[in-house]
Amino acid sequence: MEEGNRNKCDRQRSCIPVKIGENWFRRFQYDPTRDSASDVRNILLIIATLIATVTFQGGVNPPGGIWQDNDDGHSAGRAIYASQQIAFYVFLVSNTFALSTSLLVIVCLTYRFPLVFEIWVATASMMVTYASAIFAVTPHESVRFRYVMIAGALPVICRCIFQMSGKLNNRSKQSPNSVSPQNGAPDNSRD
Repeated sequence: MEEGNRNKCDRQRSCIPVKIGENWFRRFQYDPTRDSASDVRNILLIIATLIATVTFQGGVNPPGGIWQDNDDGHSAGRAIYASQQIAFYVFLVSNTFALSTSLLVIVCLTYRFPLVFEIWVATASMMVTYASAIFAVTPHESVRFRYVMIAGALPVICRCIFQMSGKLNNRSKQSPNSVSPQNGAPDNSRD
């Protein structure tokens, strides 16, 4: 009995990297033989949810806060950070891109889950809320909103292009004289 416990302990110790500075990165990388698909999906959902939370909060309550008065040429309720136009513009586009990408990941990972329609409605509502918040706090003269809209739509557009190119690539690899897996005869089902 004691021998069995000793082997178990030895096996567990062998999983711990000897030189942590060299091996920790490899140890925590995805390994399909060790990590289950549901665990990976759960971890990705947690990460995407954290990113969505941070970016949503950053858009609704921009860094530096908002002006409380109408003095010195600024308007109450507008972002203080917007006075630095280029920096605020970079922040707004990057933040919108990160939010829309994380929401896309959440929607993709929850596809075919129970209540998927409700998840889509909540996600769309969250994007509308985010858009209305950034429109409310951003002075209209400082940002061209079409770039923010492109940043919001770009992850979805890229995902659609990747999906279509993958399907087209798979179709082009299939030749008309390919052998069907069922009986070894040429597959002429496309005709």
